[in-house]
Amino acid sequence: MRRGNDTSTTDLIILGLFPDMRYVSFLISIIFLSYIIALTGNSILILVIWMESQLHTPMYLLLSHLSAMDLVLISNTIPKMVIDFWVQRRTISQIGCGIQMLVYVAMAGSECLLLTLMSYDRYVAICNPLRYSVIMNSRVCLQMSTLSWVLGFLNSLAHTVYTMHFPLCDSREIHHFFCEVPAILKLSCEDTSTYEMIMFVTGVVFILIPFGIILTSYSLIFLHVFHMHSPEGWNKALATCSSHLTVVSLYLGSGVFLLMIPPKLYSAQQSQAVSLFYNTLTPMLNPIIYSLRNKEVLGALRNVLRMGVSSQIAARRLQNCNSMF
Repeated sequence: MRRGNDTSTTDLIILGLFPDMRYVSFLISIIFLSYIIALTGNSILILVIWMESQLHTPMYLLLSHLSAMDLVLISNTIPKMVIDFWVQRRTISQIGCGIQMLVYVAMAGSECLLLTLMSYDRYVAICNPLRYSVIMNSRVCLQMSTLSWVLGFLNSLAHTVYTMHFPLCDSREIHHFFCEVPAILKLSCEDTSTYEMIMFVTGVVFILIPFGIILTSYSLIFLHVFHMHSPEGWNKALATCSSHLTVVSLYLGSGVFLLMIPPKLYSAQQSQAVSLFYNTLTPMLNPIIYSLRNKEVLGALRNVLRMGVSSQIAARRLQNCNSMF
């Protein structure tokens, strides 16, 4: 394959999701529906957390940041994929590709860090409840969320700049539905094996180390609850931690595949399937998991809905009174 003009501004071509699939239009419709559900669910969850004072605790404030990251993540890839499919537009500029890559990697890394910090929050709440308000105060919570956003962005910036500096060959067809790092590396004329090793090391830092910290935190939590010999304490710990553990398994399971397995060891179809799961299902399931399995969130949601209905009734009464005069 001949090297293309490195200074060319020729757009890249995104082949889209499973281009050889027979009923891909049905799949795109399902994905768009999932996007609407994720957009609505995460927005409502953020709104409920910030409106209800009883949810102004570190766990829920961190959860609101996780939902915000989900909104950015899914809005970064899915809308363009759906629009490109229906209008039959397959191109993306190199700048647009770099921005999409930057946002995607940043959100993936930030979510891993935030989930790790959320496990520490659960550890302090259950194993050291008397000092919880001192250790996990509002300042510490803000520092945790800020650290997750900043480190995720800095890591993504380094990867994006280095990935985009590789010269591209004549083929500018991306075998994916968005600009993912491994898909772009496959277009390079140069040997990228060294950089792929660097990506593997980064994956260890952002995936395995957080997973080890989360595993340690929950091991200590379960040991602490086990020694309490209290069925109520055991049930409370499970209710508190089960939602977070479920979300962690969804995020890190797909993250291990995407960040730690060399691109040469899996096909383009496998990469698209895992990326689709991470980009669509996890942001959609996150608010559902935390809402359906958490009485505090359900109670706060009912309060917000009740407040909304009451305000509408009051507005109608006021309007009727004004019409009488």
